[in-house]
Amino acid sequence: MQRLLAIAWLTWKAAFRFRLFLVIAGLLLATVVGLPMMIKDDGTARGFTQILLTYTLSVITGLLGLSTLWLACGTLARDIEECQMQVVATKPIARWQIWLGKWLGIMSLNAALLVLSGACVYGLLQWRATKLPAAEQKILREQVLVARGSAREQNYNAEIDAATERILQGRLKNSPVDKVDVPEVRTQIREQVKANFQLVPPGYSRQWQIDLGFAKNFLRNKPLQLRVKFNSAQKSVSGTFFAPWQVGDPNSANLWRSEPMRLAPDTFHEFQIPANLFDDKGVLTVLFINPNDTALLFPLADGMEVLYPEGGFTLNFARGLGIIFCWMALLAALGLTAASFLTFPVAAFFSLAVLTIGLSGGTLAEAVESGTIMGGNGETGAMGHSVVDAMLIPLFKSCLTVITLVENFSPIDSLSSGRSISWHELGMAFGQIVLLPGGIIAVIGILLFNRRELATAQGNQ
Repeated sequence: MQRLLAIAWLTWKAAFRFRLFLVIAGLLLATVVGLPMMIKDDGTARGFTQILLTYTLSVITGLLGLSTLWLACGTLARDIEECQMQVVATKPIARWQIWLGKWLGIMSLNAALLVLSGACVYGLLQWRATKLPAAEQKILREQVLVARGSAREQNYNAEIDAATERILQGRLKNSPVDKVDVPEVRTQIREQVKANFQLVPPGYSRQWQIDLGFAKNFLRNKPLQLRVKFNSAQKSVSGTFFAPWQVGDPNSANLWRSEPMRLAPDTFHEFQIPANLFDDKGVLTVLFINPNDTALLFPLADGMEVLYPEGGFTLNFARGLGIIFCWMALLAALGLTAASFLTFPVAAFFSLAVLTIGLSGGTLAEAVESGTIMGGNGETGAMGHSVVDAMLIPLFKSCLTVITLVENFSPIDSLSSGRSISWHELGMAFGQIVLLPGGIIAVIGILLFNRRELATAQGNQ
């Protein structure tokens, strides 16, 4: 441990020698203070706070990510190129200790910068909250500066898949189709079946039964929030639609009916409902009746959600920063691995290229789904396949597996919408970001560094 800490301290000295720590700290503070003065919001305290959290944390993550890659590539590659590593390697210290010491030094720098910038964001939020009217402060404390758990309706994927296969088999018996067209036909049928679960025609109603689970034991006498979203194929003159709601057990007198609401489509809406509307089993029944002259579609994934208080904002904010710290650990391992076998400019370029691929998950997913990167045939509409596809599509699938592990955690979205980030989620982030992909990359980097001939780098000077 003493050797690791010695290497970490040398990394700190290098960061101050290159003015990197001071520059990044200055940029982070300027972001936290200056960005709120430039961003535009919807005029409400809640909207401003959500935008403030989203933009400041996004910029902080971006700056720390780029500086982490830059320092990780530079601190190892430059030590090798400038022949400093050759002197360190002659000491009674293993190369894996040098590599891990560099990683610990970079992560301790990130920890200091993240705590500094996070404390500024937190302090700014609390300060601005005290300047608001009492009514606005109440909204912030209940809907934004809070940790809220969520509950949704049961997953209908099994029922949808079963109905899709039943309809598909019946259609194939009556009118056989080519084998290559079966996946497309199955997709079309599934979307039609799925629409039956989502669509509310004019004059019809849609009922959700949402099980609050164990949370029901501590939600007595506490108001809840409904978070709803719907889509419409047609536009209304006003741009909004009537949305009457009934919440509570329909077999009892414990019912709540909303005041007339006009809600816009294609966006999320949150509104509070009274306490104790769920039954003894913890099931909350929500009913929507469509009085409009057009059908409305509530997506199964995010059309209806119940939000309930689960904890305070301070710990939730700290856990969110912890997940961002896990991202930085992965980037530090990536940069050091690239510097273990490449020169500084090439290592930086390689790391940024890998990061770009990681941010292109949507494009990779489309290529994997279609099975080709060559596009379709303009005349026949058939998808093209080539030797390039045979090599790249499996690679894209592997990249998507890693990207999915990391993308499952979005602390910025959760914090800006007042969602709870549990300790379990933080632990999963540590395992799926730091230990799994980060650990594999670190092992590769250490092996490459152990096998590198330092004298070759010295001879190239």
